Amino acid sequence: MCGRFVITSAPAALRQLFGYVEQPNFPSRYNVAPTQPIPVVLVENGARHFRLMRWGLLPSWVRDPKGFTLLINARSETALEKPAFKKAIRRRRGLIPADGYYEWRVVDGRKQPFFIRYADGAPLGFAALFETWIGPNGEELDTAAIVTAAAGEDLAALHDRVPVTISPRDFERWLDCSSDEIDSILPLMTAPRIGEFAWHPVSARVNRVANDDEQLLLPISAEEMEAEAEAMKPKKLVRKTATGSADDGQGSLF
Repeated sequence: MCGRFVITSAPAALRQLFGYVEQPNFPSRYNVAPTQPIPVVLVENGARHFRLMRWGLLPSWVRDPKGFTLLINARSETALEKPAFKKAIRRRRGLIPADGYYEWRVVDGRKQPFFIRYADGAPLGFAALFETWIGPNGEELDTAAIVTAAAGEDLAALHDRVPVTISPRDFERWLDCSSDEIDSILPLMTAPRIGEFAWHPVSARVNRVANDDEQLLLPISAEEMEAEAEAMKPKKLVRKTATGSADDGQGSLF
């Protein structure tokens, strides 16, 4: 799956790669989390556009968002059948610019975060599905989910699911929603090739959404991992034995 990701490339570089007409100026993000605004590239009236959407897809038929499960990922194997995604995969496909993402693996009984990126360090485009939810008072909310696939042999060591990444040569094919025909995009919804991605362990500071700085991307050593694990262990309370004179019969509130 994908529950946190990173955007560090310069806005101009991402604009050139994805080819949208807008010129947004946004800061680097090192810990993008669900429900936050995320950039989505889509095609509208024959041109690519940059839109901010909430990470967590809301189908148009949802009446009360508070009672609906947050859909941050869409499984590629079932997206054509699930009511929440079956229309979006045909008519509302997008790309999410990113530079990598985080995944957690259980190490010695605790969850250790890893940062994952293209081995060559290039930006990547997550395959996304989006919907515009319209509320009872006419309010509109653009929402999106990241498409995932079963992990390949190498990335499966971290997690059994991975985000689907679309190669720049396939951007046009993925974004073309001019018809309901989807046979051409089905081969794109697969795991990356073995060796295409690289990863390393990072600090557990990424677990807190409030932490959003470049230090999160730095690799940590086995010793640092052990130190963090030790620091996160619950502290044992030591009870002190009362000393001093016996009760004089008056008692005390303090």
